[in-house]
Amino acid sequence: MSTPLRVLLALAVIAWIAWPTRPAQSSAANANGSAVRGKQPPLPSSPASEITPAMQRELRDAAKEMFYHGFNSYMKYAYPADELMPLSCTGRVRGVTPNRGDMDDALGRFALTLVDSMDTLAVMGDYDEFMWAVAKVALDIRLDADVVVSVFETNIRMVGGLISAHVLALEIANRRLGRSPHTYNGRLLAMAYDLGTRLLPAFDTPTGIPYARVNLRFGMTKEALKDHSTCTACAGSMILEFGALSRLTGNPVFEEKAKNAMRALWSRRSADNLIGNVIHTHTGQWLREESGIGAGIDSYYEYLLKAYMLLGDAVYLDVFNTHYSAVMTHVKRGAWFIDTRMHQPYSANRNNLIVDALSAFWPGLQVLKGDVDAAKESHQMYFDVVKRFGFLPEGFTADHRAHWVHHPLRPEFIESTYYLYRATKDPLYLEIGRQVLEKIKSTARVNCGWAAIADVNTLRLEDRMDSFVLSETFKYLYLLFDSDRASGNRMEDDLTIDVENFVFTTEAHLLPLNLSTIAGRTTPFPEDDTIPRSSTHQQLSCPVFQVYDAHAAFTQFVLSGGLSPLWNICLPQEAPAVASEPTPPPWSGDASSINPSNPIHRNYLSLRGIDLQPSGDHFKVSFNPAQCVTTQLLMEGQALMQQIIGLSHAQQPAAQAAQAAHADSSTLFSVVVFVGD
Repeated sequence: MSTPLRVLLALAVIAWIAWPTRPAQSSAANANGSAVRGKQPPLPSSPASEITPAMQRELRDAAKEMFYHGFNSYMKYAYPADELMPLSCTGRVRGVTPNRGDMDDALGRFALTLVDSMDTLAVMGDYDEFMWAVAKVALDIRLDADVVVSVFETNIRMVGGLISAHVLALEIANRRLGRSPHTYNGRLLAMAYDLGTRLLPAFDTPTGIPYARVNLRFGMTKEALKDHSTCTACAGSMILEFGALSRLTGNPVFEEKAKNAMRALWSRRSADNLIGNVIHTHTGQWLREESGIGAGIDSYYEYLLKAYMLLGDAVYLDVFNTHYSAVMTHVKRGAWFIDTRMHQPYSANRNNLIVDALSAFWPGLQVLKGDVDAAKESHQMYFDVVKRFGFLPEGFTADHRAHWVHHPLRPEFIESTYYLYRATKDPLYLEIGRQVLEKIKSTARVNCGWAAIADVNTLRLEDRMDSFVLSETFKYLYLLFDSDRASGNRMEDDLTIDVENFVFTTEAHLLPLNLSTIAGRTTPFPEDDTIPRSSTHQQLSCPVFQVYDAHAAFTQFVLSGGLSPLWNICLPQEAPAVASEPTPPPWSGDASSINPSNPIHRNYLSLRGIDLQPSGDHFKVSFNPAQCVTTQLLMEGQALMQQIIGLSHAQQPAAQAAQAAHADSSTLFSVVVFVGD
């Protein structure tokens, strides 16, 4: 067939375009982002043993209101900037606001805070608000800025956020949650695929250990190539998001690259099964040999255990257990975990007296492993420091002196508190959560959001609100006080989405546990007597469809076009694709009446291989024949594209006149560019 595989247009929308309309705000916060103080629930101050279910609900609602105060402030004062500066009431824009060095590597001009935090809306049961955010991301966000970003941060915050929101949007649309039915065409998975592809050039190294940075538009530029060092966590915390991306799309390259990186790190462990902190991406030599559980290594351990849970490959569990035993033998010093030298774990280390706040995730990981008693002991040590300062300093000594005095409202301690309460049901952890919530509320709240603590001694504030405050900190606080729902003791207004069916990533994004039933197409770790060999699994040609095929409602949703094109092309040959067309929209299919913000129109076009993406004040239209699951849909898509092209040319003079007159009577298009191939 001589039809070009891809035709690109830019459509200048002269008529007023109705962007996604945001639903009415939660009662916890008003539309301008400021808290409605008169509606804030009073926080119970009773002893732990007296925190009743009613008090839990109050604390849960308080956590929700706190989230909305930050979220609404970001949307009002910062969006589409990546982060909010809560003291300045403005957005943090890379290249415009003062440079913070490596901290700004998380910023990619892709509305980071919205993408990172939108699944919290679904977790909190605000399905209409969540689907509004999904539509806004799909229409507004671009992923091709000429900017060098952290591969690690972009993966855990952006790729993870997009995949999590994609999976939750499917569930919400399929189960008709919310005040009104929602439709979703899988756009976020396509965006995650695009972004994941942009990260792949970083993995082109002799060792398979990725570079720390990559340019979103041009790949490995001179600036991205200048640093050949990366941290263990940076290289070893890709497998959950990349594994999910491969299983959901059927493309094994992402999981393979992430697994190769973990394999490269594992193969360079010490004789005591310890691993270093910073490694050279080309030579594989350790540049920093400190071994611990905190910054630089932390999520490598987390992703080993969770990769087993998510992907079902026992090799990850065995690698984790090997490392865990080594950590408990060589890194644990009394009650604390103190960095040691990976090749000389018994020697003194002048820097090994500092404990960093990121290591507070460890008790939660111990709970997931099943070592609950050890988790309780570890958690108590961190809580003792929290009691002294009110917050966990970024770095502190074993005798509870603050070394690095700032605290950016990190989630790790409350994350571990959540897991311990889930495992023990000890009301002590509810009380600890209440104290953390109260301290944040009384100290960090400002008119335009939540400000980081610059100094835990003086409680001076910093003009900073990281995206993880909304993605993780308030999510875990909310779940802590709502967690009785998982034990059958359900409270009113409980969540419909069951978080028990998901694995939380290191950024608290939700990935579905049933991915473990989809066979991966990657090679195992190298032969090693300490690692059990994984058996070869039968490959599934269309993983997601087959996993859910037993559920009639979900199958019907697949067939009705509810999934992304990547999923639709996997429909079995016998599927009644023509009969499964969605209910015809109240629209003739005429190009002159296309409304790019109408989800019915977008779904109609998507089934015919046509996709719309905003590009400045235009819309980029792409046509992909492979997206059409039947010949009939392909022919309709080709005809509609020809109609759009012809109409666009015919309307160019009218468009200019309408623009001058600010007309909004009909949609006019102007063709800017055609691209073949």
